Amino acid sequence: MKHRVLLLGSGAREHAMAQALAASSSCAQLFVAPGNAGTPGRRLAVDPCDTAAVVALCAREHIDLVVVGPEAPLAAGVVDALQAAGVAAFGPTHNVARLESSKVFAREMADQLGIPAPRYATFARGELAAAQSWLQSFDAPVVVKQSGLAAGKGVVVANSRDEALAALERLIAIDDVVVEERLVGVECSLISLCDGKTSRPLPIAQDHKRIGEADVGPNTGGMGAYAPAEVGYSAEDLDKAFIRPIVEHLAAQGTPYIGALFAGVMLTADGARLLEYNCRFGDPETQVMLPLLQEDFLQLILRCVHGSLGAPIAVRDASALGVVVATQGYPVAPHREVEIRTLPKSSPVLEVYHAATEFRDSASPSTLVTAGGRVVTCVGIGASLDEARTHAYAGVAAVDFDGMQHRRDIGWRAQARAVRSYAQAGVDIAEGNRAVQLMKASVEETMTPAVLRGVGAFGGSIDVSFLKNFDAPVLVASTDGVGTKVELAARTRRLRGVGHDIVNHCINDVLVQRATPLFFLDYIASSRLSASDVAEVVGGMAEACKNAGCVLIGGETAEMPGVYRDGAFDVAGTLVGVAERARLLPESTIAPGDVLIALASNGAHTNGYTYLRRALEWLPLDAVPVGWNCTLLDALLISHRSYLHVLSPVLAGDAVKALVHITGGGLIENIPRVLPAGCAATVRLGSWPLPPLFSLVREVSSLDDDELHRTLNMGVGMVVVAARNDVEAVRKAIDEDTWIIGEITEGPCEVRLV
Repeated sequence: MKHRVLLLGSGAREHAMAQALAASSSCAQLFVAPGNAGTPGRRLAVDPCDTAAVVALCAREHIDLVVVGPEAPLAAGVVDALQAAGVAAFGPTHNVARLESSKVFAREMADQLGIPAPRYATFARGELAAAQSWLQSFDAPVVVKQSGLAAGKGVVVANSRDEALAALERLIAIDDVVVEERLVGVECSLISLCDGKTSRPLPIAQDHKRIGEADVGPNTGGMGAYAPAEVGYSAEDLDKAFIRPIVEHLAAQGTPYIGALFAGVMLTADGARLLEYNCRFGDPETQVMLPLLQEDFLQLILRCVHGSLGAPIAVRDASALGVVVATQGYPVAPHREVEIRTLPKSSPVLEVYHAATEFRDSASPSTLVTAGGRVVTCVGIGASLDEARTHAYAGVAAVDFDGMQHRRDIGWRAQARAVRSYAQAGVDIAEGNRAVQLMKASVEETMTPAVLRGVGAFGGSIDVSFLKNFDAPVLVASTDGVGTKVELAARTRRLRGVGHDIVNHCINDVLVQRATPLFFLDYIASSRLSASDVAEVVGGMAEACKNAGCVLIGGETAEMPGVYRDGAFDVAGTLVGVAERARLLPESTIAPGDVLIALASNGAHTNGYTYLRRALEWLPLDAVPVGWNCTLLDALLISHRSYLHVLSPVLAGDAVKALVHITGGGLIENIPRVLPAGCAATVRLGSWPLPPLFSLVREVSSLDDDELHRTLNMGVGMVVVAARNDVEAVRKAIDEDTWIIGEITEGPCEVRLV
């Protein structure tokens, strides 16, 4: 049988209900009174609270089912009038609807049925003195509620005793009041369909009532909602506690409840507690519940009306999140007649429900304007709440009218509740502890009797009483990173060498001042901690420290999801060494005529990898170019060498005037670090052999010589500055091949490549 259906109401809730009703194969024709600019069906200018007019409309249009949206027509007795006229209606009768229209009635029934609720007291209109006396003696914060319908403006959540007294004085002058204990916890919305004998819940939703993000500012009719809400209780359990006792009691009284029954529930530390009842679908909860239905909405309504609701309601395995877009001035003085320039189109992942919308000229519906506070609700639907949220806010971005406002945090509590541990947030403390245990043996191999506190303490400590053997000891410190070389290491799982890189880099940086390394501290940051990966990197650090006679005294391992992409990490370190003040390099005697002696790098070291990765990204990492004896990957990831041992013999003498570590900036940027005023440096290209990696780069690169030698070390890892008379002695003291690559000249402090 097909039905001619009338829906009463005009908001976004009614738009969602109208759309669901119209989609039913059982709907012959849908009428909406009064509806809005977006609701499907035939709109009729009938006041839903005018019961006689509604009954007459049903007779005139042969309507056989009325679905009531808002609460006011229920309180006005529209269902009673329709039943008397023989028209089926979805909604409770006037007497039963007092569950919403009289908070006193609702509280007393809940108390009678043992439904968990806050402590409360009720007072008749005008009983100010008695109410004040009770409030003064009450030992907890309170909420003051007007008993009757107040369109969301009759509830004051008092933040102080004075605020409660002021609200009490204002509200009791116009109506009966309920003063009740202010509950603390998570609020949720439970809506069940009722057929007069039993109830079946829809997915739990969570509303966002306040106007501002993080739930600040005045209450509204609701600025957004989502469903299903994971709150630690099932919808069935809450239905049994808060809905079914009401339905069964009213059935026993001969006043069956037919319609939607809405329980606002606070989930406190002491369990779930009733806030209030509403005798209809919620707004904006309906907008996120109906898209999740797997059943024909009209058939569900008919089963309620005919007392045959039956099995639990089937819902999709999906989530829905709705964002309300409101006008400027809402909720106090919403701007009306504001032109709505654009609205998004509905799709399988987005529903756009009109609320306060109208056409400026009803005779020629072309210009859409605002007609109240809450204008539209954009509802995203997705496999997850995050996906639904993305779709919803994409819809909001397509809404355009002057002064529009919306909350940007709908669903924020769900996001916070979804993270049930630090590990779930992305930080695994247990894995960090495991990393400490795995690296412990490697670190301990670097220890000396001078170490008092090492890895695992809040800070490393070392006995430096040996410094008394120095005439004037100077501590020299260096901190650095490995640059984007770590990306290549992470991608290819070649991690140990990165530990060598960072330690050796820092050793070289203090060595150029003639300092001997004392201790090293590391820092490793990653998106998600892998204890075995950390242990591998730290193992490389420990090997480099042990080789240098340096102590790995401590460090920090940071897990930083959201900062680094998955699988990425970064490494940094700080090294402290000691030098004799009188022996610090560079010396002030550097002068034109001094010679530049180069020591080889064993690769790109730790600089220029952003360029190298880009320049060579089309070359397979396992390729072995012509004339090479290793793969490209091996050449790129060979560890940054330390020059400590090879230079120690020559540094013991007096022939070295300066050392230059060729790091970021290459020869061009690093040699000037040691040049005094009036001195320049001339470097002769071709005076040292170019390693295969750099030969390949030069071959394929479009960079000029200056840029290449500013980006990469081009085969030179360290430069010694010595007087010309000392050159042979210096080269003899260095137990490896060296090359004379240039000299100090007169001129501005710069490097000239010739």
